[in-house]
Amino acid sequence: MSWQPEIDELQRRHTMAEAMGGPEGVARQRLRGKLTVRERLDLLVDEGSFQEQGKLQGFAKYDDDGNLTGFLPTSRVKGIGKVNGRRVYITGSDFTIRGGSAHSDDGGVDMGHGQPNANELLLPTVHLLDAAGGSVEEFSELGRTYIPDGGQFEAYCKIVNIAPVASAVLGPTAGGAAPIPPLSHFSVMAKGLGQVFPGGPPVVKAALGLEIDKEVLGGWKIHTRVSGVVDNAAEDEEDAIDQVKRFLSYMPDNVYEMPPRGDTSDDPQRRDERLLDLIPHDKRRPYDPRVIIDAVFDKDSFFEISPTYGASRIVGLARANGYPVGVLMNNVNRRGGSMDVAAAEKSSRLVQLCDTFHLPMVVLMDDPGFLVGPESEKQGIERAGARLVYSIVASKMPWLSFVCRQSFGLAGSLQFRPGPHLFRRYAWVSGHWGSMHIEGGTDAAFRRVIADAPDPDAKRAEIEEGFRRISSPFRTAEATGLDLIDPRDTRAILCDFVEMAQGVIKTQLGPGVGPTWRP
Repeated sequence: MSWQPEIDELQRRHTMAEAMGGPEGVARQRLRGKLTVRERLDLLVDEGSFQEQGKLQGFAKYDDDGNLTGFLPTSRVKGIGKVNGRRVYITGSDFTIRGGSAHSDDGGVDMGHGQPNANELLLPTVHLLDAAGGSVEEFSELGRTYIPDGGQFEAYCKIVNIAPVASAVLGPTAGGAAPIPPLSHFSVMAKGLGQVFPGGPPVVKAALGLEIDKEVLGGWKIHTRVSGVVDNAAEDEEDAIDQVKRFLSYMPDNVYEMPPRGDTSDDPQRRDERLLDLIPHDKRRPYDPRVIIDAVFDKDSFFEISPTYGASRIVGLARANGYPVGVLMNNVNRRGGSMDVAAAEKSSRLVQLCDTFHLPMVVLMDDPGFLVGPESEKQGIERAGARLVYSIVASKMPWLSFVCRQSFGLAGSLQFRPGPHLFRRYAWVSGHWGSMHIEGGTDAAFRRVIADAPDPDAKRAEIEEGFRRISSPFRTAEATGLDLIDPRDTRAILCDFVEMAQGVIKTQLGPGVGPTWRP
């Protein structure tokens, strides 16, 4: 006797699960201008590679004869798929079912069917987020309330120390889903579609009496420019998923594996003549720092993270002769490149990311120091700086610094990585440095001498000129052995260092020796 009737029933139930919230729910999703969770999966994974887990779990209805008459799947799709040939664990919220909100009783109790998750398989994780948060409606369904336990966060907190995690905010991400973007190594939000908040506009109105739009409350302009909760903005859902895929391309599958080497067609000996006169002799004049990025890293390999948050720092991932690296750079066109709280925070996150996954760090330095003033003090610039200090000191990945123009004060010293792990520093001939700037330092150290002079301005200029004469980078090289280089040699030195560093990285594989990764 054949089991074909049961196979047909299995296929029927799969089809019902793939219908998600039904035609009406899908239509509402379309009206909001959003893709369904299964369309998002098709964009993310290699064709035919997704192995769904728990597909038949949900809410079934039967007639008096025991025949299935209706089925509503759970609001969360999960499973393992391949992204550019590499296995990835994926979760996706289905907004067509209860607004993507998890239910306290999602169709039954998970009995433990040996469905491996990212922690067990040591796989990268991608969260496709589109969930409105909890609803009091489920209290009616349960006939009671319940105590939130937060047990779901254990897995989120464990995986970030083992394997890369990326989140795409493709709709409202509220309630228990709100911490997921900052609990990811990389997050991106689709403009006009995604928002993040613990409680949306109705909750804000009930708590504060404030009428507010969901975009104003937690949209991309807030979270990618002001709060830093989300790293990048995307033009649409396709762009957001493409950014997730690109981020993963720099990452190993987990901390026990080497970072993947990419395309090696760009000549590691390439010299870019633009670097010869890029840095102005006038120290007050800016320049385009992205020219340096283009000149020294593999062509088109730079992937910027948090470009509009803490914009006085440019941070991201790139490749040098195919090898992935982290990039820290001052942006002289924003606050002169000085470090504010936001810049320090995103720099700390990049240091932790690269240390966790064994990517060499490359620093391109033109640092005038910390941003000073009352606003910086109110925001706690010292605490943000201390976190960056701690992250750097605790790290162990290979570290390479180039002083392109200036390095001053405490912020300048943060480009240095002390300790027994591989560190190398070079300086361009355009470099100058010190504990503080000559201009401000002269007024502080020689205040009385300047004030007592017959012509204070002339005296100040005389003292400053004396210090300038001894600030030549060649004097530092004579005294300390600092290696000064032609800027056009930077790429060759960088590529050679990163290739040499691979042997060191092999000895560092596994969980970090420093503090665990933190949001």
